[in-house]
Amino acid sequence: MRYEIMGTPLPVVTCYLAPGETMITERGAMCWMTPNMKMETSANGGIGKALGRMLSGDSFFQNRYTAQGGEGMISFASSFPGSIIPFTITPDRPIVVQKAGFLASEQSVELSVFFQQKLGAGFFGGEGFIMQRLSGRGIAFVEIDGHCVEYTLGPGQSMVIDTGYLAAMDASCSVEIRSVGGLKNMVFGGEEFFNTIVTGPGKIYLQTMPISAVAGALKPFFPTSSN
Repeated sequence: MRYEIMGTPLPVVTCYLAPGETMITERGAMCWMTPNMKMETSANGGIGKALGRMLSGDSFFQNRYTAQGGEGMISFASSFPGSIIPFTITPDRPIVVQKAGFLASEQSVELSVFFQQKLGAGFFGGEGFIMQRLSGRGIAFVEIDGHCVEYTLGPGQSMVIDTGYLAAMDASCSVEIRSVGGLKNMVFGGEEFFNTIVTGPGKIYLQTMPISAVAGALKPFFPTSSN
């Protein structure tokens, strides 16, 4: 498979498939394709895996697109201003991405739900609680909200991240949720009450404009309903 990523701030990835090659995607991500791309909708792995994808923000059903009778072309567009990042998934390097971050991939990439190890992350981690694990082998495309900033963490090295800004990380990283210390800091600091602590070894991918932050910034400008 060949691909090219074009456009800002709403990018699109165009994939060129050899005959018989297949891409998988969430529903609604395909924006245009050549007529020889055959679409098939399925649970892709059975009910158990489909339910796991739903928990991580993806769809119960997935669409499979296969090139028939020659090279096929298919494009997948981002749903929010930002970036599309290609990841090379291998058995020894699975990736964990934010909820609903998966855009499309080769069919040999497997999607499953990823739960944080600590219970605190479940209640206070916001978007970081339930994430998607991409494993297997192949190219996967992930949506990043805003610009993507990458850091490589060594063993035991950590980064403190505000809720929602963690877009993806190597599965070798660990995640913990900690409260912001001090009552005054929590009440008057203007930040979230909890931070995400990611510890290496591994690479992390941070996003500059999480959709949750955008929604919070716009909320005061929308009229409130009244009885």
